[in-house]
Amino acid sequence: MMQMVGAFAEFERAMLKERTKAGLDAAREEGRIGGRRPKLSLQQQAEIRKMVSKGDKTAADAARLFKIHPATVSRLLARSPSVKKTIYAK
Repeated sequence: MMQMVGAFAEFERAMLKERTKAGLDAAREEGRIGGRRPKLSLQQQAEIRKMVSKGDKTAADAARLFKIHPATVSRLLARSPSVKKTIYAK
């Protein structure tokens, strides 16, 4: 009896996996991607990089200005090599 239940569970799991893959493929064809939406637009990211690299604002000040966590600003700055050179060159 337990073998039958296990077989049905395995079959249902395979069906679920198939439907999930089909849904993700359909979404990709429509141009959608998975994951969380970015907190900042590309323009806002560029503005933060510029403010911090010029020395107008600290990373914490920029975070308060855009109402985001300071770690978000730190990650943004860590991904842009030009800003790192400017900040740490002092």
